[in-house]
Amino acid sequence: MFEKFSRSWGLVKASAAVLRSDKELMLFPVISTLATLAVLATFAIPAFAWRVFDGGIDAVGVVWAFLFYFCQYSVIIFFNCALVGAAMIRLDGGDPTLSDGLAIAKSRLGAILGYAAIAATVGVLLQSLKNRDNNFLVRLLGSGLGIAWTLATFLVVPVLVSQDVGPVEALKKSVALLKRTWGENAIGTVGIGAAFGLITFAAVALGLLLAFAAAQVSLVLALIVAGLFVVGVLLLGVYQSALSGIYSAALYRYATDGATPPAFQGVQLERAFAPK
Repeated sequence: MFEKFSRSWGLVKASAAVLRSDKELMLFPVISTLATLAVLATFAIPAFAWRVFDGGIDAVGVVWAFLFYFCQYSVIIFFNCALVGAAMIRLDGGDPTLSDGLAIAKSRLGAILGYAAIAATVGVLLQSLKNRDNNFLVRLLGSGLGIAWTLATFLVVPVLVSQDVGPVEALKKSVALLKRTWGENAIGTVGIGAAFGLITFAAVALGLLLAFAAAQVSLVLALIVAGLFVVGVLLLGVYQSALSGIYSAALYRYATDGATPPAFQGVQLERAFAPK
């Protein structure tokens, strides 16, 4: 188990090295974040003004939630495809631009929208299971299914980018690759999430402490300090998204053809992706 974790962590570090060599890849999660915030505002403001959820989750609320999930997932998946497409160009030794990634995502727009509809449906169902009005076991089931869905769909984006298949077929291929690379997929994904979770927690705690100290001097200074740490946390999220995209591209590439680009030399990929 320790050896498997070591190999997977090697992949994560190699992904970070790829990102350092091509910082333009950071633009994709930055634009995605701005776009998702715009979508959130587009749905949240009318929902608040029209009191969509004041009476609980009724039929109108379910439709509203589905439309929100669909638009949000469409944006996220589109820019994830752009990021992964650009990362694959980089892994092949190329020098991708922002327009290269966007062009790849545009070419798969139909499949992206189809997968977004599936993801939105699953999202609504999972959210209904995790509703606080349900009993503990139902909420626990919803959380477990959510984790399983995240792992099973981790390679959907690189499949959509690399193969001319529809969303359902992409899901099937992602699950098949998951079975083959379970250890690396799970440990790498959890490793990235856990590492950035700890860093984010530390940053938030430090920010609150410094903001409190600054408030003893000036309220304006406290707001400035708090604002800087908020920006820092957002940048951490952007970096994590970029790293996850590169990781998924690398995982997919080696799981399917076994080739070893220069950026991942010495990571023992041939052992990491041996069929289970």
